[in-house]
Amino acid sequence: MTLRFLLPSVALAATALTSPAATQPSAPNRVLEAQILLDRQHQSPGVIDGREGSNTRRAVRAFEQSAGLPADGVLDDEVMRRLRAASPAPLMVDHTIAAEDIADLVKVPSGMEAQASLDHLGYETAAEALAEKFHMSQAFLRSLNPGASFVTGETIRVVRPRETEITTKVARIEIDKGRSEVRAFGADGTLLASYPGTIGSDRFPSPDGQMEVRAVAPAPTYYFDPSGREWGPDKRLTIAAGPNNPVGGTWIDLTKEGYGIHGSPDPRLIGKTASHGCVRLTNWDAAELGKAVEQGTTVTFS
Repeated sequence: MTLRFLLPSVALAATALTSPAATQPSAPNRVLEAQILLDRQHQSPGVIDGREGSNTRRAVRAFEQSAGLPADGVLDDEVMRRLRAASPAPLMVDHTIAAEDIADLVKVPSGMEAQASLDHLGYETAAEALAEKFHMSQAFLRSLNPGASFVTGETIRVVRPRETEITTKVARIEIDKGRSEVRAFGADGTLLASYPGTIGSDRFPSPDGQMEVRAVAPAPTYYFDPSGREWGPDKRLTIAAGPNNPVGGTWIDLTKEGYGIHGSPDPRLIGKTASHGCVRLTNWDAAELGKAVEQGTTVTFS
């Protein structure tokens, strides 16, 4: 895969607290509560949707490992106690939609050739933009806000996800192909973060062995070259940057030519499907990881 990138800066927007009455929801769904709290601890469940599944179990297991608990992936009372103690802030907040939250919406066609005609691959709808901002599924966002129009000035209910970045530099990344999981470690071996990932298939496998991070590209422009590949159009294409770009909002380039860790235009599918060999994360997880690595960070596929 031949890729070159433009490198504008990326900023992760902070949650806006617009109501002093924003408090914990009454009788919150246990899985939903855990997903929000795991996200804040950098043990990502992927999209926050209140539904139990493999991504949430992976995140629970990673949190247990980081907390020195038996790593069985079970959302038991001790796990919940530790999560609540680590982040006592309200689970839900009110957010007043700002113009920049829903700017530059665009209809994104499905094929790469059609996408190459656009000058920016932004979000398609306000609901999509807001759901990604708060790490939620669009369906869950809509269920929290029945009848909402998602327009500037409207106050909506959202989850309060992570508000801090990884503060320790990532020294090593492990990509567990069997578990569809990406784990980031500090130099002392501490597990700093984990993310569900979409890994290559039997036909288009992800690589094995050790390599390094070569560069990080926030908001990458995607250059498609059909040479030597069995998928995609038969001509070279340049696809503009944006969260709905084929590699999402961040590209972490690896020293094995053509491979990287990157974002995705469809966060619902992370950890649920297969890639063409690269590693897909949600856009917010890829952005967080990209800020915490540097050239030379070790990456191991196993």
